Amino acid sequence: MVWELLWEHKGKLMGILAGLFFGIIYLLAGFWDTLVLVVLVGTGYYIGRKLDHKEDLREILDKILPGKFR
Repeated sequence: MVWELLWEHKGKLMGILAGLFFGIIYLLAGFWDTLVLVVLVGTGYYIGRKLDHKEDLREILDKILPGKFR
């Protein structure tokens, strides 16, 4: 019963856990360190998602930083 309830609301649970995680990091490290972490995690997710869809790494990096990887 508990597992069914958790599975039914997995998005909300993931959101709560992510908020708790970043809240703890904010309390321990501070605002700017937490912001940098969020940006790095987001960038890693973006690049990983593009690689999962079989896109070329040079094309991805060229979109992010034009002219740096030619």
